[in-house]
Amino acid sequence: QVQLVESGGGLVQAGDSLRLSCAASGGTFSSYAMGWFRQAPGKEREFVASISRSGAIRRYTDSVKGRFTISRDNAKSTVYLQMGSLKPEDTAVYYCVAGSGSFDPNDYDSWGQGTQVTVAS
Repeated sequence: QVQLVESGGGLVQAGDSLRLSCAASGGTFSSYAMGWFRQAPGKEREFVASISRSGAIRRYTDSVKGRFTISRDNAKSTVYLQMGSLKPEDTAVYYCVAGSGSFDPNDYDSWGQGTQVTVAS
């Protein structure tokens, strides 16, 4: 299993931008699709975005399309989530995942510890 460590979360104002990073180790990074999920207090874990092994295919949940961009650097074993035009409803703990690239959290074996993103109105 690959180990994942997220960074880049924090407290921002509505409309601001933030970039999350996720560094992977202990596995062959380029053999995994990568993704981001988030979980807000009292809510279920939600798919945010995924990127295929080569980076050619990217998927987003509707609520972040046009505002968030997922990317990866296989040479650095790192995946990024660039978040723009942030809204208070984006407030959540964001988790990096490695696995199939699907929308179902049960399809992922490797999860990071999470990083908190708080968007103030």
